[in-house]
Amino acid sequence: MIQIIPSIWISQGKIVRFLQGDFSKGEVFDDSPMDVAKQFEDHGIEVLQLVDIDGARRGAPINYGVLETLAAHTDMKIDFAGGINTGGAIGKAFELGADYITAASVAVNDPDIFADWLVTYGRNKITLGADSINGTIAIKGWQKTTDVDLFEHIDYFYQRGLKYVKTTDVAKDGILEGPAFDLYQQILDRFPDISLLASGGVRSIEDIERLNDMGVFAVIFGKAYFTQKIKLKDLKKFLVSS
Repeated sequence: MIQIIPSIWISQGKIVRFLQGDFSKGEVFDDSPMDVAKQFEDHGIEVLQLVDIDGARRGAPINYGVLETLAAHTDMKIDFAGGINTGGAIGKAFELGADYITAASVAVNDPDIFADWLVTYGRNKITLGADSINGTIAIKGWQKTTDVDLFEHIDYFYQRGLKYVKTTDVAKDGILEGPAFDLYQQILDRFPDISLLASGGVRSIEDIERLNDMGVFAVIFGKAYFTQKIKLKDLKKFLVSS
């Protein structure tokens, strides 16, 4: 069964969402991160993705305080992302309560460091963030494009023991027009042993059902919840503990 992972994006301590990675097309939500996290937990969701948008832009985490608070006051496992580029940053994230981390920019800028993390911390703790625009990797909160091919990038770490990869087609993010089903199928076909976390464009329970049928390991969604396209009660059938 596909794993359900809601995503909270944090900027200046507030929950935010953006369209296709464009920070000029953003929306700030009034809900507090703690209140939203508690709602998820109360409905049986066990894993939360917390994205430090400020950290992604800066290149070093900033919103550690939100991570520490959520880890201290919920029992959910937290996947922390956003600006983790050094051993110090990853160590602090784990110290403050992260159960997993997702890193993207460091895997492009210094692939040896990321490959070493797979060994040092264990491949069950580290997710490769491999988000793409037109088939090439985008980093630093999608503000910087590269000429790194998505499939070659995944393959490099797949050959070095990578287990988890999170992929967003940036063109799909925040517009609620459906996930990049074709892209995800290509990844699953090429890397049959990978655990794929699909993110971006999810707009309905039907989208999640289709991803589940494809064999996607987990689905990450955010805006569909905040705009009430997806109701937590409708996710019950996907939750192991329900």
